[in-house]
Amino acid sequence: MESIFTFSIIQSALELGCIYSLVTLALFLSFSILNIADLSTDGCFTLGCAVAAMVTMAGHPFLAFPAAMAAGVCSGFVTAFLQTKMGVPSILAGIIVNTGLYTVNIAVMDFSSNVNLFGCDTVFSLAKGVSEADWYGDWYKIAIVAAVVLIVGAIIAWFLNTRLGLSIRATGDNEYMVRASSINPVFTITVGLCVSNSLTALSGAVLAQYQKSCDINLGTGMVTIALASVIIGETIIGKGGMFKRIIGVILGSCLYRFIVAVALRLNVPAECLKLVSALIVAFAIAFPYLKGQAALYKSHRMPFAVRGDGGKDGDGVC
Repeated sequence: MESIFTFSIIQSALELGCIYSLVTLALFLSFSILNIADLSTDGCFTLGCAVAAMVTMAGHPFLAFPAAMAAGVCSGFVTAFLQTKMGVPSILAGIIVNTGLYTVNIAVMDFSSNVNLFGCDTVFSLAKGVSEADWYGDWYKIAIVAAVVLIVGAIIAWFLNTRLGLSIRATGDNEYMVRASSINPVFTITVGLCVSNSLTALSGAVLAQYQKSCDINLGTGMVTIALASVIIGETIIGKGGMFKRIIGVILGSCLYRFIVAVALRLNVPAECLKLVSALIVAFAIAFPYLKGQAALYKSHRMPFAVRGDGGKDGDGVC
């Protein structure tokens, strides 16, 4: 066990888990709060990564993050526009935007399939240079991404408890009731998807500077992985307040990356990694159902309860 659960495994899982938890928060906002299946996540993640990479190459590593989030807002606005103004179903709107973003991402990356940032300054390299004497090893990366995630999580928890945030939550619960309450669901859906996609793009931007590269296929399968992380977090933490649910989402993302890291540590062939990820996603999505079925089966198998006297007079109760 000591050869598997090493500090490097924990460190890698925490770093990537925190980075990808921003996508998980985005899916939590669109899927769990707004009740919209936003399938543009894959392309939007790559969009944020591409925009951040190009801005970083231009010598502006800090400006890369707001630039990527602005690009994500544009992606979310287009998705919301197709749904609310053009009458396109949410799933088809996400597929359309995701397909179109492939060409947009290629154009952003100057029509190259990958971009390297090894010769450029990033937030992580600048932080290491400033605080090299105060940090041990590479743990400064965890400090940076954890700070970003905690700040974003706190802002999202606060935002969802504001008047606008409550309107967005109500839209996901019952759009017709919201419309009857003189709240414009078109506006709340648009705002919700813009915020969600901005978080997805921010995650891609952080990953671009973290690994100092960007690939056109980087976001493939991101929506299923994020959805699995959301379900894992909600299964572990359960229902509760908004802040508790957000903490659960972040923990779910870290746990997912930890499982993947352990699979790599067990020398799973690289060709089988996609299969392992698919199995993790399938199990995570099916776990709540399997848990409910197990509880139902246990209740059916439970023997009759009897009174304290052993039910010798024959009037035991079920």
